[in-house]
Amino acid sequence: MIKSINIQDARFPLAKGAGSDAIHRDPIYSYAVTNLVDDGGLVGTGFAFTLGEGNDLVCKAAQFYADQLKGRDIEELMSDFGSVFNQLSNEQQFRWLGPHKGIVHLALASVTNACYDLWAKKRGVPLWKLLNDLSPQEIVNTLDLSYLEDELTAAQALQLLKDNEAGKEARKQIVTQGYPGYDTSIGWFNYTDEKVRENCKKAIAEGFTAMKLKVGSSDPQRDIRRSHIVREVAGDDVKVMLDANQQWTLPQALKICKELRGMNPYWIEEPTHPDDVLAHKTLADAIAPTKLALGEHVPNRIIFKNYLQTRSAGFMQVDAVRVGGVSEFITVSLLCRKYGIPVVPHVGDMGQLHQHLVLFNHITMGHEALFLEHIPHLQKHFVHPVIIEGGVYKTPMEPGSSCDLKPLN
Repeated sequence: MIKSINIQDARFPLAKGAGSDAIHRDPIYSYAVTNLVDDGGLVGTGFAFTLGEGNDLVCKAAQFYADQLKGRDIEELMSDFGSVFNQLSNEQQFRWLGPHKGIVHLALASVTNACYDLWAKKRGVPLWKLLNDLSPQEIVNTLDLSYLEDELTAAQALQLLKDNEAGKEARKQIVTQGYPGYDTSIGWFNYTDEKVRENCKKAIAEGFTAMKLKVGSSDPQRDIRRSHIVREVAGDDVKVMLDANQQWTLPQALKICKELRGMNPYWIEEPTHPDDVLAHKTLADAIAPTKLALGEHVPNRIIFKNYLQTRSAGFMQVDAVRVGGVSEFITVSLLCRKYGIPVVPHVGDMGQLHQHLVLFNHITMGHEALFLEHIPHLQKHFVHPVIIEGGVYKTPMEPGSSCDLKPLN
């Protein structure tokens, strides 16, 4: 059973220019870390991602949630985790601070992810294997489908999982092949044009066939120039994505996105405010067939539902350290599977946890194994950092979710 709780405020300053985008010019990559220690000495580690200030507030909220799990057996807890998640996310006083968003929901993600890590370690298997070995009913039992009943009931979720069991064995070959990655660090916002050019060449030499550039400059011509630099270096066969990190208003987005189409972007990401579903719908219709990607700042399954209902994006970037953790990530992935929309997670975890989740999405749900974002900046801080060779994520084999951090100084 869960015997003790340890919450850590972990912050990691980055190299000059790294992690910068149009909104977040000087980020400090940070984790609100939950460690659940069981009576056998196993430690389940989970975290939520922030950019520095306020990380301590997430830690305080995580302590509140985690304390409620003391004395619980992890197998018993996970056998009906959907109910546990529902109860915690709707705790009457904390719910007022969300609901299901902001500091309290990030805190719940940290605790939820620690539960899944402990569960996998208790069974002695990597998380991707634990999830893929669950029956459809066992998966549904881990999910909170409240507020989704108009689109996805428990019975429908169960049937969707059963329907995708066909081909599951064949899809397991991804475990030996590895999951494709894309380089998201070639074009951070504060990098010079020359550094962007050099990084593109390096990414191609390392085997990446997709990469991403930060846009959203006050001078749109800077974005256009830099996007064409990437396309020129990468060539026509490489997928190039553009990410504005919410910088534009809808009128600005309508204008600049039409101009950016000239370099043939694979997607344009987070063009405007993440809560503005209808603005994204207007923009998506205006720039089709160019597609939008979003989800980095979408906090919960309900807003993802609205984006799917309005068909406002061609790619969903749900992040398990932004929504309520692995459980809600799976719920959103099921919704996306129903709508036939690819899930390409944002990786606030640097890909550590998500390398497990995309394998589950592909093998069990039948999602396309498109690619997974790769951000290398915190690799040295993990006990088992992700391994990328030839632009491909190598499948992790250690028990757990790969989220153990080295001791903090």
